[in-house]
Amino acid sequence: MASGGGEDYASHETPRAAMSRERWEDRAQRSQRAAARWGGGVLFPMILRARSHGGRVTTFPVRPRAMGLMELSVAALERRVRGCLCDLGFEISPLKVGWYNAVLQPSFHLQYSEDTLAFVVLSTPSMFDKAFKPFVNKQLLKKMNDPVDQCVSYHLSLVKENLSDQRMDVIYDYEILPNRKPKFLAQTAAHVAGAAYYYQRKDVKCDPWGEKKIYGVCIHPQYGGWFAIRGLLIFPDVQVPFLEQVAPVDCVASEEKRIELLEKFNFHWRDWSYRDIIEVKERYSEEQRAYFGAPPAERFKLLELQGVVQKSAFY
Repeated sequence: MASGGGEDYASHETPRAAMSRERWEDRAQRSQRAAARWGGGVLFPMILRARSHGGRVTTFPVRPRAMGLMELSVAALERRVRGCLCDLGFEISPLKVGWYNAVLQPSFHLQYSEDTLAFVVLSTPSMFDKAFKPFVNKQLLKKMNDPVDQCVSYHLSLVKENLSDQRMDVIYDYEILPNRKPKFLAQTAAHVAGAAYYYQRKDVKCDPWGEKKIYGVCIHPQYGGWFAIRGLLIFPDVQVPFLEQVAPVDCVASEEKRIELLEKFNFHWRDWSYRDIIEVKERYSEEQRAYFGAPPAERFKLLELQGVVQKSAFY
């Protein structure tokens, strides 16, 4: 579960602006329906950008821009991906591979052209009830693999099946290379996609930690730390030179709160308190906390005790 830690390889560029992507998509879909009714060939969606004021987000209109056929095709692809995942408690955010590669050392680069479309996949608190528990009730789990990882893999494989007309590569947050480095840096991907802000030591002006190793952590503008980065979907044949980068919402804006966040994450992560560094829309349930708080080796036993899955379901 890549909810934070360990990614000190990135050197992010200064964010430009924030956008309310969900509102943009809603307006875009309505514009598309209107264009279809009138036989139009382009969309003129109302785009709303977001400004962060010490954690408070307000929106303001930006002059609309016509969408070409390629952009409409990519928007339709994004809707298809969302349709497979969002009702199950997952979120997706689009990015270009070039944004990711631009802030990393060459040894971490993804081997695709810079305009290649990708989506970073997050799980929100509702994923546990909407996707995970139904999955373990229905599936034959392999006891040697983590149940949540199996659940995520199952649902992302369904995306691939449903998008069989597209070539899609999947990289999971837990996958590593032969040299033991991760196949992709999940928090960096979430940051450049605008999904969550990756707070690192370099974001603190007056560093109080001296020689201590300090890991960074992503914070989501709605869920704080109550989410996880699960994977990356890459579409090698889909090029998106027109895609505009959206900066993540800087929801932990003050120096004091950033120090508090990194202190809690690095030295008190077991008490979950870093996840509530901002006011959140939703948290993990007590059941989820018990599950994720248990050592991995004990999680199967915990599922059995909770009655979510029977012992006979394992093989």
